[in-house]
Amino acid sequence: MRNKTMGSRLFDWGNALFLILFCLITFYPLWHEISISFSSSAGVLKGGLFLGPREFTFGAYESVFKSNFIWLAYRNSIIVAVAGTFLHVLLTAMTAYPLNRSSLPGVKIITFLIIFTMLFGGGMIPTYLLVKNLGMINSLWALIIPGMISAFNVIVMQSFMRGIPAEVEESATIDGAGPLRIFFQIILPLCKPVLATIALWECVGLWNNFMQALIYLNDKSQYTLPLLLREIIAGQQLVAETGQMTDSATESVIAAAIVVSIIPIMCTYPFLQKYFIKGTTLGAVKS
Repeated sequence: MRNKTMGSRLFDWGNALFLILFCLITFYPLWHEISISFSSSAGVLKGGLFLGPREFTFGAYESVFKSNFIWLAYRNSIIVAVAGTFLHVLLTAMTAYPLNRSSLPGVKIITFLIIFTMLFGGGMIPTYLLVKNLGMINSLWALIIPGMISAFNVIVMQSFMRGIPAEVEESATIDGAGPLRIFFQIILPLCKPVLATIALWECVGLWNNFMQALIYLNDKSQYTLPLLLREIIAGQQLVAETGQMTDSATESVIAAAIVVSIIPIMCTYPFLQKYFIKGTTLGAVKS
């Protein structure tokens, strides 16, 4: 292996410095909120760049954890994320599996209708009226059912299932296995990578779902974390519950609530990142 030229070394150093600078710029907003959340009122009042907490204190977190609404929001977000992810993955797999069978009557028409939903939608008002007529206003089901099946995820799942040899199903059929047994005991275990990828996509989307919560939820007992954060930032929730507080203390409480709300996602991403990488290549052409 020959030595690199001076130009190649400068190019590598330039790329490294650029990526380091880009990472610092990307990470700073999060670090800024973390620093504010552990800072005292006097420290926050100084403003400017936060390279670390000023006058370290847990006061803001104590204020957050004293609120009943933060625990209700956590509960609601967990219910929506877990139930929505489970139902989404199950129904997506149950939709994609039969679409791979050319013998299914009307399979081309059904596939066209699924793809059609990716191009055209009813819009916000018809969707709201449908949810209202179904009696799901102020219900967590309003965040789960409307997006229970994604056409894009069905296509991703369908592409992965095409890679499963047909001989697997044929041998199971010869052994006397029925369609349901083949699907749950053979097909789904073989689809673990795509199932994990779609589950992560859906879980993150449901956890961060703000717009649907804003539209359909009016009862504070049904608020999820994104909606509660909006209330906190607007100064309508935790600040009123924690007594007389200055604006600087309010900023600390807001930052602490933001940090608390993103802890589950921050803990999940590093361990499950490989599935996101796999998900970007699912269905790709292999050489």
